[in-house]
Amino acid sequence: MAFWRRMMQTANKDQAPLAMGGFATTLLSVSLAMMEFRGISLQTQFIGDLCFVACIGLLISAQWSMLKGDTFSYTVLTAFALFYGGYGATLLPSWGIIDAYGGVNTPQYNNALGFFVLIWAVFNVFFLIASIQLNLVYICIFICIELCLIFDASSYFASADGNAAQSKALMHAAGVFGFIAGLLGFYTVAYYLCQDVLPFPVPMGDTSAWFQARRERKKLNSSSA
Repeated sequence: MAFWRRMMQTANKDQAPLAMGGFATTLLSVSLAMMEFRGISLQTQFIGDLCFVACIGLLISAQWSMLKGDTFSYTVLTAFALFYGGYGATLLPSWGIIDAYGGVNTPQYNNALGFFVLIWAVFNVFFLIASIQLNLVYICIFICIELCLIFDASSYFASADGNAAQSKALMHAAGVFGFIAGLLGFYTVAYYLCQDVLPFPVPMGDTSAWFQARRERKKLNSSSA
């Protein structure tokens, strides 16, 4: 019992800064490579970010959400932890995934990677819809992630079809939206960690009050009917 009491006391702490920090640092790094900033396009250097900073950091943070009973945060953090870890695993040379397809330039590899990213774009739609009742910053993050994933998948499909120039342009577009999502992630870190010491507020654009009022109106109407 004492153990569980300590666990519940720990659960009252906020896991969001670690989660958003791991999310933002990894996405920003990968997005810079997607945009080929300073001539970098190879993402192998970011395996550490993908598999450790994002994957493990988000998984650890997700457990706090589970203890709090926060289904949305637990699902989102766990899902993106597994996405980052899974994507990072495909880049590991020792796993031989790229070699199994015959290299990064083969149509089969690019189509497979395109499907991988596209299905995650479908999954992210549910997070976007659910975030509408939270705040504007989260809504913008999920919109940018959605566009990033769609453009990223489209880039791989274009590469599989042999349209190198189109693939490059789509990858750059994906990088732009990923970069914006990463910056918004850092903004969220500032909200959770720094707003008490900053001389100005860090608003998130709360939308929950509107939905709460809507639910109360529905409850009132149903009880009076």
